[in-house]
Amino acid sequence: MSFGRSVALAALACVLGPLAGAQAPLVERQSRVEAAFMRNFARYVTWPSRAFADGTMPWNVCTVDENHFDASLEQTFQGRLEQGRPFTVRRAVSPEALASCHIVFVGAISSSARRAALAQLSGLPVLTVGNAPEFLSEGGVVRLLPGEHIEMSINLDQARRASLGIPAKLLEVSSEVVEHGSLRRLR
Repeated sequence: MSFGRSVALAALACVLGPLAGAQAPLVERQSRVEAAFMRNFARYVTWPSRAFADGTMPWNVCTVDENHFDASLEQTFQGRLEQGRPFTVRRAVSPEALASCHIVFVGAISSSARRAALAQLSGLPVLTVGNAPEFLSEGGVVRLLPGEHIEMSINLDQARRASLGIPAKLLEVSSEVVEHGSLRRLR
């Protein structure tokens, strides 16, 4: 098993392990897994130095949809450090304020509002994450498609426009990758 797959499986086991016996509702489990993915993106994705004012600036994790996550979003990031930086969580951020975020979850909002948020972030060093089937074609970077398991797909073209480095480890565990305008199904 590759390093990337083992990392992804370990992350999912940590999140889902305690939930297996608790029979948490499906939506709650999905939001916990999505939050864990976002935390791990801070570990593996590379941001340009211009994304942070200084070496102590926190990771700003933002959501456009205030209702998608339960308390698991804050719980996932509370007291955590990644690359020496703490996390802050901001919910229901207006499109104008998104530029100060590093990771943005664009949830179940209308397609026009989703496209407007993504347009606002175009070219900025912000990792956009969403779960709409058309998220990658609309300009998002990472799509986490819910189902029996969360399926991750990555738009490398958009990541490059945002000056974000996506490591091979993440591509190995992705179901689809968009590169040079073409969608490749990997699994």
